[in-house]
Amino acid sequence: MAFLRHILIACAVTLTLAGIGAAEPLHGAGPAPDSAVWFGLYFIDTSTEGAINGVREDETLRIEMAEDVIAEDLQARGFTLIEPPADQVVQIRNPSQSNGSDSRIAREMGATYAISGEVQKVSNLILSLNLYIREAASGEIVRAGTVDIRGNNDESFRRGYRYLLKNIIFREEQG
Repeated sequence: MAFLRHILIACAVTLTLAGIGAAEPLHGAGPAPDSAVWFGLYFIDTSTEGAINGVREDETLRIEMAEDVIAEDLQARGFTLIEPPADQVVQIRNPSQSNGSDSRIAREMGATYAISGEVQKVSNLILSLNLYIREAASGEIVRAGTVDIRGNNDESFRRGYRYLLKNIIFREEQG
């Protein structure tokens, strides 16, 4: 019985640690700074709260704040961010899952990358932050990552996206 308990504890620890760092970066160096069309973040509310109460103003403002955090970080790394044409973006529900529309728009605008992200709200306690960098020419993902955060507040969003950018998207491959 003690052996079974140790196995269950080991499994629980492994699952817990797997969720902390989230996705591993793709192999190789992070994306080199260049021009990028920044599509912003798409909010996915899978909590029952959103279905019952509708869109919350504080969440809308929080998404805008997180977009600014990401844009500032990318620009500090040397990326030139380009705003996509509103008339084309309005036709896309979620640029991160647009079957290549984001890459096509970026390519047509002469950019090297298409960058977009998602925030999935499971509840006010659990949210998942995602970011995708695609090569515009091919549509291939150069880097992508996700982190789960606890708490639907400005600070958790800031910390979550800063962690994602520093430790997943732009982390150099560990030798």
